[in-house]
Amino acid sequence: MSGPQSNEPGQPERTPFFQRVLDNPFLLLFLGVTIPTVVYLIWGIMEIIQIPLASP
Repeated sequence: MSGPQSNEPGQPERTPFFQRVLDNPFLLLFLGVTIPTVVYLIWGIMEIIQIPLASP
């Protein structure tokens, strides 16, 4: 019986996506810089939009 758990010698086991992401230090560095930058940029734009306009 060959089920989904059987390891056949002809087919190597495929690495899960998140393991490949977490094993790549440059991708983690890029995400660690990019995600906070985008979040703070959006937060800053929201704060600027909330400032009331000055009346003449």
